[in-house]
Amino acid sequence: MLSPGAKGWIHKYFDLVEHGEISLDLYRPDETRKLQFMHLTLGHSGIMFGYPLQLIFAKDLNDSKWTIEEKLKLLLFESHLLVYQQIYVRDEFDKDAFLQSLTNFYRHHNASAISRMFKAFRKESNEEMLETVLAKRVDIKANIFENKWWVNSLSNAFAYLDVILFDDFEHKREDEALKKYDNYAENALTAITLSVYSDGIIEAKESDLFHFFLASANLDEDDRDLVLERFKKGATLKDFSAFVPRHFLLKRFLFDISIVTILATHEAQPEEVAFLIELGEHLLIEELEMEASMRMVENFVLKSKDQVAYLSDRSKYDKVYSSFSKRWTKVISRNSEKLKVELRESKELVLLIRKSGSQELTPEEKDALKNQFKDLAKSIPALTVFMLPGGAVLMPLLLKLIPDLIPSAFKENTVEDDEDDEAPSASDTTPEPNPK
Repeated sequence: MLSPGAKGWIHKYFDLVEHGEISLDLYRPDETRKLQFMHLTLGHSGIMFGYPLQLIFAKDLNDSKWTIEEKLKLLLFESHLLVYQQIYVRDEFDKDAFLQSLTNFYRHHNASAISRMFKAFRKESNEEMLETVLAKRVDIKANIFENKWWVNSLSNAFAYLDVILFDDFEHKREDEALKKYDNYAENALTAITLSVYSDGIIEAKESDLFHFFLASANLDEDDRDLVLERFKKGATLKDFSAFVPRHFLLKRFLFDISIVTILATHEAQPEEVAFLIELGEHLLIEELEMEASMRMVENFVLKSKDQVAYLSDRSKYDKVYSSFSKRWTKVISRNSEKLKVELRESKELVLLIRKSGSQELTPEEKDALKNQFKDLAKSIPALTVFMLPGGAVLMPLLLKLIPDLIPSAFKENTVEDDEDDEAPSASDTTPEPNPK
């Protein structure tokens, strides 16, 4: 049994990999670029928001007895593993090479708290050193703020900067990776400042979020004074470093954390939505990618509603759900003609969508539905997000919207179904209705 709170958990992790209890295989759609796949996979895991929503590789392990800190620590480790795996995807995975590379990365990390730890290490193995470092990177100390969950998530979101920097490191950009943690943190704080000011009102909780984030960054005095001055007077898009729009993972994180900052305290207002669009354009993020980020954050909010304190407010949950529905209504409408063609050619998919509206699908039918959607995503890339780890959680909503928005495709298939005596019918089985 893996226990992230005990010594030797990394060794145990790879022992489970060797015995087939953890699989390092992930499905990446052919149409999805590597960095896009990494971004969405990491986003759906929760690491980007400092909350361990689901593990990346070890998702089938029983984690019911783990603390949030233990789950987050293992998720940070798996995030680094994902980065390494995707970079060397054509090579056979080498556990020792990965651990050595990750150790080298953290050994030269310019965060002062980490450098002090490595000076104390003597004969510890790479695994032992990494266990100590990772525990420090997810350390949570936030008992003084009312909005505790979001304070925790944002403070720990700095751990995600390690993942971005490790990707830089493995791409042989050592100087950038080992010296730019403070710079990346400053850009993240600038994004948060812009988000807080976007509606013209600085709420007390927003101020708490910023200051806790600032404290967790461990910036030196000069950098700390700079970001504090920006927060007091307000920042501009010009305050971002010039290289940010060219750095895919960093700019996407800045955009995502901006969405999180806005949704942390209230429903996004029109002026805040306008700000996000302006921010995305400044960072050279395409419209479809902006929509993907909005869906990913809303996915995270909806999927974590039972674990996250502020989401216990049902009215706020309903607003996020309604926003998601409206967003996907636009996506489906935009691609309605393509969808009609695909649905006319896929009788099995139509039957499964129709059945899912009133009944619970069997595990076999769910697998068949997912496989059908993989084919559909090849012609409609916007659907690819549902095929990535964690993305399928909101598929029932999409299945509900499709018949309402393009009913002609279903009517035509109804005629075809009546003429096909061998076609399965939703009435052939009577499982319990699917709760909505």
